[in-house]
Amino acid sequence: MKILKVLSFAAIVGVFVASCGEEKKEMKEQALAEINENPVSIVENKTPNIVEVAAGNENFSTLVAAVKAADLVSTLSGDGPFTVFAPTNAAFEKLPEGTVETLLKPENKSTLTGILTYHVVAGKFDAASVIDAINSNDGSFTVTTVQGGTITMSIQDGKVMLKDAKGGMATVVIADVDASNGIIHAIDAVVMH
Repeated sequence: MKILKVLSFAAIVGVFVASCGEEKKEMKEQALAEINENPVSIVENKTPNIVEVAAGNENFSTLVAAVKAADLVSTLSGDGPFTVFAPTNAAFEKLPEGTVETLLKPENKSTLTGILTYHVVAGKFDAASVIDAINSNDGSFTVTTVQGGTITMSIQDGKVMLKDAKGGMATVVIADVDASNGIIHAIDAVVMH
């Protein structure tokens, strides 16, 4: 009789375990069906690239329009790294009246591309490394731009200054704006090659 009770108990436990297993299987299948019917998009928390950073800041709307007109969006969205000396809207406003509008015309695309790539340096140069390079090179540091020209950087009154090929000067007004493919330094004038 004792063996019969043990066997009966084992059979009941077996049925219970089997039904729980079936229930878990059904719940799993139901959950998978719900996921397939209502997929959830996973948004990556990533740092935006240079173009996305500039597009997200109203102070760079003229620069973004110029980058689009010059077909440089994909280039500046690429792997990089790049250091961009980004003229603010106020910097573009310092140009002679009508200059920006003229540069944005399709027939002036190559000129615009030259000007914009003159503001880009291959590699990532944060403010600390720029200042170190200036101090290590007797007060000035020259970089070659993606356009092929050079820009000479120095420090005046505690601010990093850029001197372009024509002798024009620009001041870094905001440094070290990180992007996934480089870094942006906002400048207060458009530099020319």
